[in-house]
Amino acid sequence: MWSKHPKALPFLFFSEMWERFGYYLMIGIFTLYLKNVKDGFAMTEAESADLYGTFIGLVFLTPFLGGLLADRYLGYRKSIIIGGLMMGIGYCLMYVHDLKVLYVAMTLVILGNGFFKPNISTLLGNVYSTPQYQHQKDDGYNIFYMGINIGAFICNFVSAVLLNAYGWGYAFLSAGIGMFIGVLVFMAGTRHYKAYDIKKGVREGDMSMTRIVLLILAPSIIAGVVGWVVPKYLFGTTLFGTESTDAFIFACIPVVYFYTNLYVKADSVEKRPIGALLAIFAVVVLFWAVFKQNGSALNTWADRYTNREVTGGAQTVFEKFKFADTLDYKRDSVPVYDHQFRITKVDGKIVKEFNYPSYFRNMEPSKVPPDGGSVSLWATNLSQSINPGWVILLTPLVVAFFAWMRRRNKEPSTATKIAFGLLISALSALVMVGAVYASNNGTEKASVIWLLVSYGVITIGELLLSPMGLSLVSKLSPVRITSLMMGGWFLSTSIGNKLSGVLATMWDKYDNKANFFLVNFVLLLIAAIVCFSMLRWLNRIMKEKGVK
Repeated sequence: MWSKHPKALPFLFFSEMWERFGYYLMIGIFTLYLKNVKDGFAMTEAESADLYGTFIGLVFLTPFLGGLLADRYLGYRKSIIIGGLMMGIGYCLMYVHDLKVLYVAMTLVILGNGFFKPNISTLLGNVYSTPQYQHQKDDGYNIFYMGINIGAFICNFVSAVLLNAYGWGYAFLSAGIGMFIGVLVFMAGTRHYKAYDIKKGVREGDMSMTRIVLLILAPSIIAGVVGWVVPKYLFGTTLFGTESTDAFIFACIPVVYFYTNLYVKADSVEKRPIGALLAIFAVVVLFWAVFKQNGSALNTWADRYTNREVTGGAQTVFEKFKFADTLDYKRDSVPVYDHQFRITKVDGKIVKEFNYPSYFRNMEPSKVPPDGGSVSLWATNLSQSINPGWVILLTPLVVAFFAWMRRRNKEPSTATKIAFGLLISALSALVMVGAVYASNNGTEKASVIWLLVSYGVITIGELLLSPMGLSLVSKLSPVRITSLMMGGWFLSTSIGNKLSGVLATMWDKYDNKANFFLVNFVLLLIAAIVCFSMLRWLNRIMKEKGVK
């Protein structure tokens, strides 16, 4: 795999793999931890989804600033190392069970990702900028993307073992250790990409850092505060569901203005490529809004609505390696459930049992264990490995398929791949509609096959969209603002991530869960239609730039 690619690729591959190991380990258990009554923070479904959406939204908002600082002042290598260390410390702090410490940890992860994420992707693009490797850029990003998903795949098995054997804190610590390993691997490969770490500096026509702080960052903070306070004060209610959502949307307005201003003030040579990128950024927001529900709504589906019981030989293996946990069942004549509490009457007195497994609520009567019995269930967070598992399996096939088409001079453009990625992703939501009907709207356990198929379909869409988006930014961006435009790609991801949390907060409001997934389908279908309608224009701009 490496022989025909730059020597820098393996080091960037494994650096990103370990970074994603830490991030996806943390995010795979994040909402489960927030909702856990006994050892977490006993949040409701809506509260956890809102905090989750805000967190992953901000995680992908800070690359705007991290890309800018790397472009002009710090350089890519220094920014990547600083970001990695900040994230590692943040994950380790999550070991401490305290809400204030959790917010400090989240802040470090948010800022650290801003320095790490856009700059390692930009550095990879620079490595492939030479004529020798330019034609392999899409393949290089696909291989790089597979590294992301190897880390995302193995991390959930590690966290399941540590969570079942030792508790939440040790799982979060392992995320930090993984991040530190990623930093060491990156430093070991310095000689292979040192020449590509070129600071662009401030050029004529660029907005100064002082102006950016005064016109973009400060207004974003002020706008966020206004969004948090004013709607509730003036109207007695929020505009978009919660104070955090209002604040996030208001804070994004100055940043969106900044990118719009880049387009308006660009010269004739740069204006069309920047416009094309901004158009792509706009449509992929809806992809991330649906895709990133894997850590919220789909995690809830896996936890409460999917048959996770393991028996026989599988049970022996899963319990031996701590991939499964045993839940005890206590039959009661008058159980009343409130989120993860079970309220019962014992000798005429109300007793509240904390963290009573909600898993038993929708089991088929024939499968409910006897009073005092138990079931063995694979850990919920293992469902988070389904998507990266599909990526690992499908990436070589996708790369080979497009290599075959390239040899026949029939390979579609990068923009065309993105459009088809949106359309295919929409179909994954229809699979989950089928899961709802097969489980009688969640009154019975659904087969895990529904999750496997849904993740498999959206993974095909993801492979046509996410690495292609990174490649497109590298191809079309004016050289002086490449990392800044990479930050714009992550800005669109950020807005989509926050929107995913907003959508997930509505989970409990849908009596028919099929309607929840139908909304996702419609959103992605609209995005696909818009992208297909722009294809001729996008492909013409790419042709003008001499890229596909």
